[in-house]
Amino acid sequence: MTARTPWQGINHLALVTPDMDTTVRFWHGVLGAELVGTIGTPEFRHYFFRVGDASSVAFFEYADADVPRVDKVAGLFDPRSPHFDHVSINLPDDDALLALQQRLRDAGCEVTDVIDHVVIHSIYFSDPNGIALEASCWLIDPTMAPVDYAGPLFADPDPVPAVRELHEAGALSSMPTTQLVDVMGGVL
Repeated sequence: MTARTPWQGINHLALVTPDMDTTVRFWHGVLGAELVGTIGTPEFRHYFFRVGDASSVAFFEYADADVPRVDKVAGLFDPRSPHFDHVSINLPDDDALLALQQRLRDAGCEVTDVIDHVVIHSIYFSDPNGIALEASCWLIDPTMAPVDYAGPLFADPDPVPAVRELHEAGALSSMPTTQLVDVMGGVL
């Protein structure tokens, strides 16, 4: 088995906004995700919001960019954003989930009732950019316990071959390679 990478959470998930002021007002003001850093150049702004220990969500606002709005529904494929579904932010428990739900409602934001996904409870809403968001709390936290491929968190009745390899052999037999693309669209 190969050595594990010492991950500490998401450093930052980089999203795009056409309006950084409104984004700061929603993420910091409504959600309570503290603004922890800003970068500004003539070409772009890049702002960071804390969403947990060692984890942040960041936004780019590009100068003179026409950013089309794509209102995405979580869990439903949309060809306008083929590589993205939604962002789920972790909360510690149901009380925090209900408090955020009320905070969103008090700010005039639409939010779902709590959805029971068996292993997590979730609420769904969107930010002013149309980005589909979810706030969740684990009922069975897979990030804090040893992985159990036969346990309740592995419920796909027909998993992909890689999952079967991990379950049966504890390792993967092969891994893909990738290539970087330069700003002109060519491979580096």
